[in-house]
Amino acid sequence: MLRYILKRIGLSVLILFGASVIIYSLVRMMPTDYVEMKFSAQLAMGNITEADLARMKSLYGLDGTIIEGYFRWISNAVRGEFGLSFIYQKPVADVIVEKMQISFLISLIATILQFVIAIPLGVVSATKQYGAVDYTVTVFAMMGISLPSFFFAALLMKVFSVELNWLPLQGLIDATRIIEINSPEYHMDRFMHLILPMTVLVVLSIGGLMRYTRTNMLEVLNSDYIRTARAKGCSERTVIYKHAFRNTLIPLTTMMAGILPGLFSGAMITETVFALPGIGQAAYKATVQGDIPFIMAYNLFGSFLAIVGVLLSDLMYAVVDPRVKLGK
Repeated sequence: MLRYILKRIGLSVLILFGASVIIYSLVRMMPTDYVEMKFSAQLAMGNITEADLARMKSLYGLDGTIIEGYFRWISNAVRGEFGLSFIYQKPVADVIVEKMQISFLISLIATILQFVIAIPLGVVSATKQYGAVDYTVTVFAMMGISLPSFFFAALLMKVFSVELNWLPLQGLIDATRIIEINSPEYHMDRFMHLILPMTVLVVLSIGGLMRYTRTNMLEVLNSDYIRTARAKGCSERTVIYKHAFRNTLIPLTTMMAGILPGLFSGAMITETVFALPGIGQAAYKATVQGDIPFIMAYNLFGSFLAIVGVLLSDLMYAVVDPRVKLGK
């Protein structure tokens, strides 16, 4: 087990190195110099000099050859130093930590609701195949898969915020009222602002997970050992939830690889539509406004989370399937 973990960690470090090379190379190959664009006005007014501009490029590893710049940038990144964000004028690491909190809260609640709703629906749909429940669940699941997030978000905003005026339209707090921080009214206001974004995330994600669970469950229910369990006189509840459902979890563990990045990297489109100050919206603003330090750090951070997620997914196979021997 330990040998397998060390081997996977070594491979993960190698993959992360390759991802960092790609991220840095793409930035260096851009046709425009965003550092010069950002500080061109200050340079023309004489607020900064060419020497200051050169030091700025050196700080972000954007001077010299690509190889020299890369190793200067990655050495700073290993120490957690990504420079100052052009937009927020603060260290990039501090901005990521600050913006990540709201994104993590929304994504965590949405992920929990996604699993609580989608997996039972998938199991019920499989056990009642071609019935009214199966067709109803499948139709709603396909609708959720097909709806674009920005369209569904705009639809909810139009109905529940504009027409019915039940829920806030955008933002995280009501700017028209003075509310004491950490008071019950303050937390309730934040909760009301998060209902629509979480609804978008949950509805659009349960369809894929539900279909995945249903397909795996149908495959397991047609297995020989399930027929044997039924022939022995086991109750249908025991057959489904003790024998079939446990083996359905084996392929579901592959989805863990995408959970971790999703929890921390934010939902760019949803956060932008609802004007939530999360890391997803910050990444969108950084991309549009050319905040190179933030873009490079955000993508490296996302790559790291994806690699860790894959590693955890591999390790979970040993938990749900005792036949998997990780030590070999």
